[in-house]
Amino acid sequence: MKFIEDQTAQKLRGGYYTPLDLAAFISRWVRDLEPKRVLEPSCGNGAFFQAMGDVGGFGEAKVIGFELDAAEARKASQKANEAGLPNVDVRASDFLAWAIGNMEEGGERFDAVVGNPPFVRYQFLPPAFQARAGRIFDQLDLKFTKHTNAWVPFILASMSLLRPGGRLAMVVPAEIIHVTHAQSLRRYLGKECRRLVIVDPEELWFDGTLQGAVILMAEKRSGPRQKAEGLGMVPVRGREFLRRSPAELFAAPQSINGKTVAGKWTRALLDLETRDLFDELERHPDVHRFEDIARVDVGIVTGANKFFLVSDEVVETYGLGKYAHPMFGRSEHCPGVIYDQRQHAANAEKGNPTNFLWFDDAPAKMKSGPRRYIELGERESLHTRYKCRIRAPWYKVPSVYSTEIGMLKRSHNTPRLILNRVGAYTTDTAYRIRTTDVAGERLVGCFLNPLTALSAELEGRHYGGGVLELIPSEIERLMIPLPANADIDIEALDTSIRTRPTHETLERQGNAVLGALGISAAKQASALEGWRKLRDRRHRTSTEALDA
Repeated sequence: MKFIEDQTAQKLRGGYYTPLDLAAFISRWVRDLEPKRVLEPSCGNGAFFQAMGDVGGFGEAKVIGFELDAAEARKASQKANEAGLPNVDVRASDFLAWAIGNMEEGGERFDAVVGNPPFVRYQFLPPAFQARAGRIFDQLDLKFTKHTNAWVPFILASMSLLRPGGRLAMVVPAEIIHVTHAQSLRRYLGKECRRLVIVDPEELWFDGTLQGAVILMAEKRSGPRQKAEGLGMVPVRGREFLRRSPAELFAAPQSINGKTVAGKWTRALLDLETRDLFDELERHPDVHRFEDIARVDVGIVTGANKFFLVSDEVVETYGLGKYAHPMFGRSEHCPGVIYDQRQHAANAEKGNPTNFLWFDDAPAKMKSGPRRYIELGERESLHTRYKCRIRAPWYKVPSVYSTEIGMLKRSHNTPRLILNRVGAYTTDTAYRIRTTDVAGERLVGCFLNPLTALSAELEGRHYGGGVLELIPSEIERLMIPLPANADIDIEALDTSIRTRPTHETLERQGNAVLGALGISAAKQASALEGWRKLRDRRHRTSTEALDA
């Protein structure tokens, strides 16, 4: 969990300003409408005003900008004056508060909206801002979640204030494509817009952050009868795309609609052949959704992992052997698909925290060593932490059980299931998996294949650093091929995933698993390439490097 006291002032106000060349590209696109009224809901120090002056065509436009920081608002006003924009009104106030009133019928409407909305987690927003974010969702009759980020209600409000046929162009987090908390936004944009285009760069545009960003270009439908074309993706490398006509770029990609726009937009990153193949395999009678063959539950929530997950040395020092149970919780703890006594011993030899402490005695029944260890935790105020203080006693962790299969929440290349041969416990860095109508070893063996790997890229999400994360609802939607005649050597698979590149293991597994379904080698290769494309994008592996 991230805490507000650990965040920089820049992060807490979402103050990552738009590079001038990107702001100029966006300004050129909305300029084509000859806008009379322009909204900039998060103007910062005025980068977009400078860009509007540079590209020209905004001299007669009335521009309204919002910026909470009064000093930055003054800078923005000064830049507007220097850019020759006489009709810019910069307001040092909260955009969302103003938008709530104007979203009602009869409020102000705009020809164009430009900007770079703040990237601030909901949990770090002041309570008044949190309440306003919720009201934006309510007014648009959209499902709200407290996992949201400030940029989501900013875009929602901005789109609602756009007149029919108007244009919105913003620099937004790349996670708009896939995070669950932006699902309401994606559906709203799909419903309201004639056409949506994402300009998707290989590079990071903002220094000092791992947060990827994209340009969202959206044209609102002129009326209820105008057809919604859907979403198009434009992958770009470097800054060469800025020399293109924004109008030509907006019109270039083939739009896709239906399930792509209604769900996560990651599908739009695949070519038509791969999307069709994915849909074809989804209909195969031996391909199942994960939720139809297994159940997913979060691992053990301790509230203080450093206290409850310890090395053999700590167990020996405090005489905790009675309460120590084997556990794993990180990828380095289980580099293959089997967690057995040999792997557990190797982890212990390295000094890893391989023991989960489950205290099921009253202190009076404990020896002095365990009592001293609990007192140590209390001196560190662990008993005051939320997850610890809501249980009695604080040191007795609830919901303790192990399962035959585990799955780490995050993965670098592709997720894998882990056959838990020693009954080890897992914390909330992993999931506990229980099969319903399939043998555990068979599920673990069939899970690794190009189709499931591609499915994980389409269903999951990733943040700075490119690590793939799956929550239970996303795992439940994964596509799992279970051919009756697949011949998979689980020991050989374990060795392969430990020693060979992931793509080689997936290729071999494609032959063993998808081949057993009668899927041709060409289609196996297509699924593998689809996975590789999305994985490389997540890792921000340059196509230039791949071409070399």
